[in-house]
Amino acid sequence: MFNRKKSPKIAKEAKEPRLKAVRDAYKITKEVKPWIGASLIAIFLAVWAIGIGIGFIWGHPVYTAFISLPLAVLASLFFFTRIAGAAAYQSIEGQAGAGASVLMAIRKGWTTTPAVAVNRSQDMVHRSVGRAGIVLVGEGGPAVRALLTDERRKTERFAPGVPITEIIVGDLEGQVKLRKLQKHLQKMPKKLSPSQMNEVRARLKAVGGLAMPIPKGPMPKNVKVPKR
Repeated sequence: MFNRKKSPKIAKEAKEPRLKAVRDAYKITKEVKPWIGASLIAIFLAVWAIGIGIGFIWGHPVYTAFISLPLAVLASLFFFTRIAGAAAYQSIEGQAGAGASVLMAIRKGWTTTPAVAVNRSQDMVHRSVGRAGIVLVGEGGPAVRALLTDERRKTERFAPGVPITEIIVGDLEGQVKLRKLQKHLQKMPKKLSPSQMNEVRARLKAVGGLAMPIPKGPMPKNVKVPKR
């Protein structure tokens, strides 16, 4: 077998989306946390200085300077990842469709149809389908409960016997916080086989949803970005 190496052009094209994602994440984080740049520099210099200081104690400052340099970079990136994850949620909290943006960022195991029901106050219900069954996620004011009830009845007609769970996004008791929404769905017990799940998705595909603006931004994908 021959080893096929990627051409420099392909490698460059593969890196560009990653660099763009990092730039976008930094831009949004900077808007929410203006101090992020200074903090990253401070962490980098602090870790590097500690490494050099240990080198002076051992009598090899140049050697430890080289070793601690990548450690300083990793420490800064780790801190940035933590802050960027929180900033991404904070940047869309309170916007119409924020819940859909978070749900659609789950790439594995779930498919989400945003805004399957909306009222004049822009309260809305999103529908997600996974191994746990059908999850109806409402976001908005008190009227969203009525939207959820109506959507549940409609969904039961298209998928009778399929487990349906209702969730309301918010900070009140009994609600699920926006930043914990992904984790909440991923922890739900599996009740459908893969074939049953695909059948439910096919049944509900024709129902569709409404064309609603969804907040854009580098939302955390699955558990790549730590959640709080």
